[in-house]
Amino acid sequence: MRKCLRRASFLFLLLAASRLWAQAGPPFQTDDPTPVDLGHYEAYAFGTLDGTPAELDPVGPAFEFNWGAIPNIQLHAILPFGAVLPSNNPVYAPGGTGSSAYGLTDMELGVKYGFIKQTAHRPQIGSFTMFEIPTGSYSKGLGVGKVWYKLPIWVEKEFGPWSFVGGLGYTVVPQTQYRNFLYGGFLVKREINKRLELSAEVFSHAREGFAAAQTEASTMIDAGGYYHFKSPGLQLLFAYGHSIAGQTENYAYLGLYKTWGKDKGAAQNMAAQTMHFF
Repeated sequence: MRKCLRRASFLFLLLAASRLWAQAGPPFQTDDPTPVDLGHYEAYAFGTLDGTPAELDPVGPAFEFNWGAIPNIQLHAILPFGAVLPSNNPVYAPGGTGSSAYGLTDMELGVKYGFIKQTAHRPQIGSFTMFEIPTGSYSKGLGVGKVWYKLPIWVEKEFGPWSFVGGLGYTVVPQTQYRNFLYGGFLVKREINKRLELSAEVFSHAREGFAAAQTEASTMIDAGGYYHFKSPGLQLLFAYGHSIAGQTENYAYLGLYKTWGKDKGAAQNMAAQTMHFF
């Protein structure tokens, strides 16, 4: 009888371990501080829409890849195609002027470092430094023309089916008609059932410069979620948001997400525990 209970407990732990993973980030603008597990991978195929009355900047198709390269560190890359659609309305001049264009935009490379792990009494804390590489055409308005940087710190705490994520970042853009600016957000996520998770966030940013669509500061409320397909690790991500203060701004995200990988350390520990139990 004792052996049966121990085996059942062991199987329960295996099943529970597959669910001990929290997700913020896409489809939201607030990110999370938790790197991809060692030896695991994430891939996204997505499109976004972010625009103001001065300019509309749709992105798609875009492809994101994340790799748990070493413990507590995730390597990150995005290859995006997109468009720039200025309104050419003199009300917003000198912002929102120029010709429309479509093509490769600036590629994103990044490193997420989870330097404080979540426990029962403290949150997960991490950084997610990103480098925007000038692969987009500066003359067409598809890129900044220089390397620019995002420097955020994110914090997360889970309470049962609830997750709370927030943080603050600073963007450095060393180019004319662009500005360095602060941004930050706070997100609440609730697991509705095994298939569906829903979230809402408040996200705010300062003025980004006349060469960007966001010529003025804005604060938005975004809502959306994650639908888990029957195929393991496959999800549909969706979100939409609108400004509630500052410059009028819309935000939308739609994408497919896939995660996979094998935890080498866990596999070794599992084998050892199996031998112990049986």
